[in-house]
Amino acid sequence: METALLSEENVRKEEPVTLVSPRNPTPTEILYLSNIDQTVAFNVETVFFYEVPEGAQADSSSIMELVKQAVSDVLLIPYYFMAGRLRFNFDEGRLELVCNNKGVLFVGAISNLELKELGNLSFPNPSFQHLILPTEGFHDLADTPIFSIQVICLLFFKTSSSSLGVSQVLKKSATKAETKCSDGFIISQVTRFRCGGFSVGFVVNHSILDGRSAAEMFLSLASICRGEGLQTHELNTDRSSIRARSPPQIKFKHTEYTKLAEASSTSFTSPILSSQAIRDPPRISNFRLFSFSPEMINHLKNKSELKCSSFEAVVAHLWRTRTKAVFDDQRKMSSVLFAVDIRSKLSPPLPHGFIGNAVITASASAEVEEMEKKSFSFCVGLVREAIDRVNDEYVRSVIDWLEVFKGLPCALNGNFFVSAWWKLPFHELDFGYGKPIYGGPVVSGMEEFVLLVSDESGMGKEKECGINVWIALHPEKMEKFQSYIFEI
Repeated sequence: METALLSEENVRKEEPVTLVSPRNPTPTEILYLSNIDQTVAFNVETVFFYEVPEGAQADSSSIMELVKQAVSDVLLIPYYFMAGRLRFNFDEGRLELVCNNKGVLFVGAISNLELKELGNLSFPNPSFQHLILPTEGFHDLADTPIFSIQVICLLFFKTSSSSLGVSQVLKKSATKAETKCSDGFIISQVTRFRCGGFSVGFVVNHSILDGRSAAEMFLSLASICRGEGLQTHELNTDRSSIRARSPPQIKFKHTEYTKLAEASSTSFTSPILSSQAIRDPPRISNFRLFSFSPEMINHLKNKSELKCSSFEAVVAHLWRTRTKAVFDDQRKMSSVLFAVDIRSKLSPPLPHGFIGNAVITASASAEVEEMEKKSFSFCVGLVREAIDRVNDEYVRSVIDWLEVFKGLPCALNGNFFVSAWWKLPFHELDFGYGKPIYGGPVVSGMEEFVLLVSDESGMGKEKECGINVWIALHPEKMEKFQSYIFEI
């Protein structure tokens, strides 16, 4: 069967509704955002697909109401700040979170496609942008939805269920829904399809939550929908424990970051860039998925003379391969960047229930010629060294560097950032109809990002997951990359 592409013709959105928190501080609370938060003020888009089990009592309106009420009645009590807005404080030169209860946007939609018509859901599919409520096109920060949950429940109807108003919903205007989302901080969208399945899509601004914190929020929402209540009741929004020191004490070079003046071509953002709007990064259409089975990953680990983790082996391999494809000058420096969780690195550790970005960027660098001449273990060792150097003093130095230079991760000049999604518990996201048949990011097409996503279809005998690598490159570079990637 030929894969169908989603479009405005086959996904029609209803008018969004605004969901507010039952609990919001009075007077309005202003939450401090850390220097780490300031570097990641871009949207992260995810979508999860579900099949409704045969015989389950579910229709489109019940799933939509279930998710909507879970957000408005329960989730937004501890997560009240998610109904707020970002603001740029010109006196301080930084973003801050205003807890003003302007609300979460929730929208429903319907489609005349069937789930099976979408093909392999794990493949990067740019048309899945229709399963989230996009936030690009806004001209200033005050109008830009910063944290969007777009819950797209693709509840597909059986033919016998046509009396539920499918034809009427299909006549509604998608344009009207999109123009009304300018007040949204969280945006929820439910899209209904014909065949008895549904999808839930989220758009979340990274400056508010990192991957782990976002996953915990999603899991709490799913738990509420299952009737099991919140998984997390107490959240700590105080980020003062990772403020910069006064005066700043920069003790390392921090080549993993670049000063703002040198960062005009990166998809990362900054407080100054974000003061006008949350930017829609430039995207390219030439992206591919490459699957690594557990056996292939173990082969890479065995290939290294060092005892290493799956992450270290895969990142080192991708770094070598991409360097061969992208760099022509052997004298150039090549770098790979990735996030390191600092929760266990700080002394004292971050408070229980910490909400925010508890990751910093680490990087490994080497000359292109050196990488080609030396063994695979050389690259693995550099990746490990980058992880090992992240301790309390290094983290504090990063935070102070960002205070002084207002910089960004240095994904420039052919370098790239590996974002590891495969360990996040998205596969556990059960809204009451079972675990998702697929869940992960909506394809971005940003060349300086490589995503590592879980491939449960490649599970081995010991329940090990494979890894799907999502990568975007211009055609001539992609052709080279494809010729090298499976040389393991």
